[in-house]
Amino acid sequence: MKFTPEIYKLPDIPMTPFIDSEEIWNYINNIPSNKEKVIEIIAKSLSKKRLNLEEVAVLINTNDPQLINEIKEGAKTLKNNIYGNRIVLFAPLYIGNKCSNNCTYCGFRTSNNKAVRKTLNENEIIQEVEALEENGQKRLILVYGEHAQYTPEYIAETVKIAYSVKKGNGEIRRVNINAAPMEIEGFRTVKESGIGTFQVFQETYNREAYKTYHLSGKKSDFDYRLTSLDRAQEAGLDDVGIGALFGLYDWRFEVLSLVRHTNHLEACYNVGPHTISFPRIKDASSLNFGDKYFVSDEDFTKLIAILRLAVPYTGMILTAREPEKLRNEIIQYGVSQIDGGTKIELGSYSKSESNKDLDKGQFKINDDRSLSDIIDELLDQDMIPSFCTSCYRRGRTGEHFMEFSVPGFIKRFCSPNAILTLAEYIEDYAKEETAIKGWKAIEKNILKLDDEKIIKSVRDKIEKIKSGQRDLYF
Repeated sequence: MKFTPEIYKLPDIPMTPFIDSEEIWNYINNIPSNKEKVIEIIAKSLSKKRLNLEEVAVLINTNDPQLINEIKEGAKTLKNNIYGNRIVLFAPLYIGNKCSNNCTYCGFRTSNNKAVRKTLNENEIIQEVEALEENGQKRLILVYGEHAQYTPEYIAETVKIAYSVKKGNGEIRRVNINAAPMEIEGFRTVKESGIGTFQVFQETYNREAYKTYHLSGKKSDFDYRLTSLDRAQEAGLDDVGIGALFGLYDWRFEVLSLVRHTNHLEACYNVGPHTISFPRIKDASSLNFGDKYFVSDEDFTKLIAILRLAVPYTGMILTAREPEKLRNEIIQYGVSQIDGGTKIELGSYSKSESNKDLDKGQFKINDDRSLSDIIDELLDQDMIPSFCTSCYRRGRTGEHFMEFSVPGFIKRFCSPNAILTLAEYIEDYAKEETAIKGWKAIEKNILKLDDEKIIKSVRDKIEKIKSGQRDLYF
């Protein structure tokens, strides 16, 4: 599928921004919503077709409670049709919180003298990864402040360290990155270390609002950040994640801008973002922040459902910033990835520290359940916890991933692989009660598979897992 490019990019000609605030506001202010349009747009999305900006604006401008419920139910159906009932699990691992930026909403900002600065050394990284592996984690996202110390070479080295750690049957099979934007060569260096997704969040897509929050540092350059993932694509890093920090500006503007960013990447590189994230502003060290653009739970749930309908094939990440009760509700409406057992204080996984000291973390964690508890509750909700990394490791990324995921065929891989990674978790880490639930869920989900050859292969692989083999996937 093709979209009209928002920029024209030729060799040796700098890229120009592709977010036009006036255009975005025109959609919000001038596109009305009615029942017929909403039902028609939901039907289009359920046929696994991307929505355009006008159609997304119709959903955004829907205020009728009954129609909002239709949007939520549509998102729930779409998610199940494409990805099934799996939820991919991961953990964030903060490597260093030094930062040269002064962003008013962030506990890491350079002007925050209360922040306890730390960068993990090699032994500390190993200890943290071992602790994560002992809990069953297989997927990490490494997080770095934006500081001169955290060069592409440094990041690449920490990735290699994370992959090298093996504790019992534990291993890290996918490392994603959340770090400062880079030049093309920098992205290439990090890519060669074997990473999965590289995340760069624009925070807010409104240029004027952006200026008010980013007071100094390289991050204050709106355009450099906005075009960062274009440079990643030019470097051959075709697995990227975008996001906005909700609460900095009007949520309607941010949702349409996320879709515009998706359009841009698809138009220019024939591949959209692998993931979209939508964190909300939370408490942080020495935070002095207004609530003008506060996003209510009701609007937050609505915007997530809209994003799922807008980009059917894109992974959607809900973090532990949100409380347990809300997370349990929202994952129904299109979320495909959540973090579990999250700790964001530097060195806290291996030392069993809490998430209560804001001076040691970036923001407040509101869901501090253990990974074990989250898996147990996902099983209670008839969902399959997944640690699958097969697409990344089999080269199903970028345009290749789109070939599978846009038509919805990815479910053929995701469901069996989720079952296999759950079987591994049960054998190696699960409590007895969780194991009983897990094997029942596995059998139930095997019976949902519609290919006898795949069913037989899954059962064969499970027997191999029970006999001690690991890392079996399709």
